[in-house]
Amino acid sequence: MSDLLPGIKLHHVATDRLRTAVLTDGRTEGEFVVLVHGNVSSSLFWQETLLHLPEGFRGIAPDMRGFGESETRPVDASRGLRDLSDDLAALLDGLATGPAHLVGWSMGGGVVMQLLLDRPDLVASLGLVNPVSPYGFGGTKGADGQLASPDAAGAGGGGANPEFVAAIEAHDTGSESPNSPRSVMNAFYVADGFRSPLEDVFVESMLTTRIGSDNYPGDSVPSESWPGFAPGTRGILNTMAPQFHDVSGIVGLDTKPPILWVRGTKDAIVSDASLFDLATLGQMGAIPGWPGDDVAPPQPMVTQTRAVLDAYAAAGGRCTEVALDAGHSPLIEKPDEFYAALAEHLRS
Repeated sequence: MSDLLPGIKLHHVATDRLRTAVLTDGRTEGEFVVLVHGNVSSSLFWQETLLHLPEGFRGIAPDMRGFGESETRPVDASRGLRDLSDDLAALLDGLATGPAHLVGWSMGGGVVMQLLLDRPDLVASLGLVNPVSPYGFGGTKGADGQLASPDAAGAGGGGANPEFVAAIEAHDTGSESPNSPRSVMNAFYVADGFRSPLEDVFVESMLTTRIGSDNYPGDSVPSESWPGFAPGTRGILNTMAPQFHDVSGIVGLDTKPPILWVRGTKDAIVSDASLFDLATLGQMGAIPGWPGDDVAPPQPMVTQTRAVLDAYAAAGGRCTEVALDAGHSPLIEKPDEFYAALAEHLRS
């Protein structure tokens, strides 16, 4: 695999759920740190982090189903992110990691929170990097994640940009179109014109996303509410629809591992005014017929995450928030600050 950095190794691990591709840092001793990637990406985004883990820890970064070098299998979105978190649990059981330090970026943050709910025995600590809201992506309002409409209209698979989907399917590596993976990454994954020397690797990572109703973006159903569609039950984007994804129950866990929350203050994807939230776009006039803030307000994603983590801390957990001057990807935009925050969290 030509996209691997020196020192990174690729393995495949077969479980009864999935044949999973796993990147490792080559270390054979130390506590396990498991790095879980986000949507439209793969483990390749984690390579530099793997190489900068502190002494006493060894890293693994798996590809989720339908991404990277892992097997492609359908995603049952009616289970929320559980298809992915169950795959991860099977991998950790197969590797006999015991309780591991789980770090999830974006969608991966939702995956590791779901795993904490379902298999707390596998979790020594959590790291959340610009995570999807505990109440999903789109279709909710308020700090407590109330549904904005009964069917969460505007969330899920129907909200994907069809030109972006087509560009992935066509393996478009260029920058001529604003909807190419390269253009989308440089406009939204990062902030302030940041350009990574690994940009070509990250584009190839994005292009491993499997396209289709059972994978990315998923299906949708008609809705009487604006903007005229609601989440279906298949595919990746529907896993984060609010009627299927709600991990706020971590507040009630008897055992609460420490949580590190790292966020980019200039994130355009996960924010209280996300440019990937159709309600935000409607408010801006980019999507016609928006019914107003009282019916379809932008989802306050960061506010919702903070409310759940504050409640987690009030119930006896320990949460540390680190805000970095970055966009959606502080792991690559502000690496030194990110590595330092992660190392402190792991050692503590």
